[in-house]
Amino acid sequence: MGREQNRVAMRALEPQVQDTVEVDGVGIGYEVFGDGPRAILLTPAWQIVTSHFWKTQVPYLARRFRVITFDARGTGRSDRPEDPALYGRDVHDALAVLDATGTERALVAGLSLGAATALFIAALHPDRIAGVIALASTMPALTPDHPWWDEYPFEEDPGLDEGWARFTRASWRRDFPGFVEFFFREMFPEPHSEKQVEDGLGWGLDAGCSVLEHTMDSRAGGMTRKQAEALVGAVRCPVLAIHGDRDRITPLERGRRIAELTGGELVVLEGSGHAPTARDPVKVNVLMDDFAARVLGAPAVPERRWTRAPDRPRRALFVSSAIGLGHARRDVAIARELRALVPGLEIDWLAQHPLTVALEAAGERVHPASRGLVSESGHLERAAGDHTLDVFQAIREMDEILLANYMVFRDLTRAEPYDLWIGDEAWDVDHFLHENPDDKRAPFVFLTDFVGWLPLPEGGEREAFLTADLNAQMLEQVARFPSVRDRALFVGDPDDVVPGSFGPGLPAIREWVEAHFEFCGQMATPPTPAPAERDGDGPLCVAAVGGSAVGAGLLERLVAGYEAASARVPGLRMLAVAGPRVDRERLRAPDGVEVRGYVPELDRVLAGCDVALVLGGLTTGMELVAAATPFVSFPLKRHFEQRIHVAHRLARHGHTRALEVEDATPDGVGEAIADALGAPVDYRPVAPGGAARAAAWIAELL
Repeated sequence: MGREQNRVAMRALEPQVQDTVEVDGVGIGYEVFGDGPRAILLTPAWQIVTSHFWKTQVPYLARRFRVITFDARGTGRSDRPEDPALYGRDVHDALAVLDATGTERALVAGLSLGAATALFIAALHPDRIAGVIALASTMPALTPDHPWWDEYPFEEDPGLDEGWARFTRASWRRDFPGFVEFFFREMFPEPHSEKQVEDGLGWGLDAGCSVLEHTMDSRAGGMTRKQAEALVGAVRCPVLAIHGDRDRITPLERGRRIAELTGGELVVLEGSGHAPTARDPVKVNVLMDDFAARVLGAPAVPERRWTRAPDRPRRALFVSSAIGLGHARRDVAIARELRALVPGLEIDWLAQHPLTVALEAAGERVHPASRGLVSESGHLERAAGDHTLDVFQAIREMDEILLANYMVFRDLTRAEPYDLWIGDEAWDVDHFLHENPDDKRAPFVFLTDFVGWLPLPEGGEREAFLTADLNAQMLEQVARFPSVRDRALFVGDPDDVVPGSFGPGLPAIREWVEAHFEFCGQMATPPTPAPAERDGDGPLCVAAVGGSAVGAGLLERLVAGYEAASARVPGLRMLAVAGPRVDRERLRAPDGVEVRGYVPELDRVLAGCDVALVLGGLTTGMELVAAATPFVSFPLKRHFEQRIHVAHRLARHGHTRALEVEDATPDGVGEAIADALGAPVDYRPVAPGGAARAAAWIAELL
């Protein structure tokens, strides 16, 4: 029977329909995304992947079209028959899925062997297909195969487990994982493709050796070149062929021949390998969407207006990271300073919950396009354990979400003119602009308070390699396209940059940051303390764990420790700030503890309390340092930013009370509060004016 892969990562778009249709006694799992009369069918490739390999296309295409995917026999949610004769029926399965979804006619797209399926359907069932997109087509016999195909026939054993000798039955049975890794490294010749290779390994190993053997056994006989050309030549609908010129799996000549035989269009992606859907998703998405709009007819758009540039008000688009409410506080401060420097400046925000709560409370305009963003906080909450968040791996697993959100940004900045883009830790925008520099249409300011993906000791050699690889990619991007970032601002001072290098053979982090960033200083300016929030003469303790639900477990522990703490500190009052995403009911607060959700001026509350218990985030920690409020932090496990970058900065400013979550027992909480209240504060002074300095540098671009 079919098996559904276990996934930790949240999908960028969940299907509206998830069902199975039976074909020849075999269950075929399919999914439908989006709605409307215009349909796109995305066919499966070889069984070494599941339909999830379309993950970077589905969310974008589903905005305008109904997108249908299905798993090939032997993979994903489809059944896994043991009889090889029940494989090789993707055309029949595709038609059954179209019938099951009530789709009379669709545009069909396929990659690799899926492109051959698309062409077969169009040739044999022209009434069902409006157009074909053939990506990296592996149409059999159409042109000569790569030399390795003839050099190592599948049924012969060359006695080698290396190179394309791995593409034999004997080698598969000796070392199937070795073959799968080799295949995907050939599939992705582009540098820095480790995530794509990892995805492929997961899908290929899940399919297993026997399934792939069944697919090879089902191909006995095959077609002649004359038959292949006749079949492709019979396609009468519009055809778009997309092919990378570095494709090591199937030659570019096949894509060219398909375009010739069908009278279709060929787009050659220079530098791309066999899966541009994964390595060049922005370009592929745009090509597919444009072609689908031409073939299927684009949905009607409302009236659009254009204003002559001299008559437009100055406008800026502010993209603020969804990870941490601290970004909203500092970004609003920058926006206010910027408006003072540039009278009449209009600022739109592209942001997600929980930042939208803070922005709207501050009177800022959140652009309606923000509703199309996928929740990054939701993904991180799903990836988190008990006070544990492997944030590096979680961000790597967020690839489809980051791409989907970049496409929202891309569409917005094409639909509306802006004089400036500002991104506070908008790593998705920064990365994809460097990957697609032609997308840049306005000056771009990039802000961050840390630079460098860094490994933790428990991550071992693999994590050290992956972080260095991502760092190298970023360094190469900035060196190749320095004009993408018109200004890069580091939120902090040079000494706040962590020591060490980006990885073996890579530059020192501080030296590189000093050469590529301006330092605007700290954003934490001592606010006017808020008055005590409750009646009573005892000290006030504020427990706050950030804007996401990742800190919910810690907040429960801190609240549970109140009674032990009040026994040590007579008259102690506690304010537990749950934020906008933590369920307040689960805290079960005893008498003496007040629980609140979102607190708009939390920095003032922290400045006015006597002691604070917080997560290990930077903004809150620096606000407490600036206010000279004693505090205890509990950084998340496996969170490299809190454990390395934030810890370095807070220690530099005099914060020494960083504890582990295991210390947050009832007695431990009481001891931590009592000790913090009883010791003098000796923090390094925080110079004000960081937001004003950042705004001054940004204003120079307007």
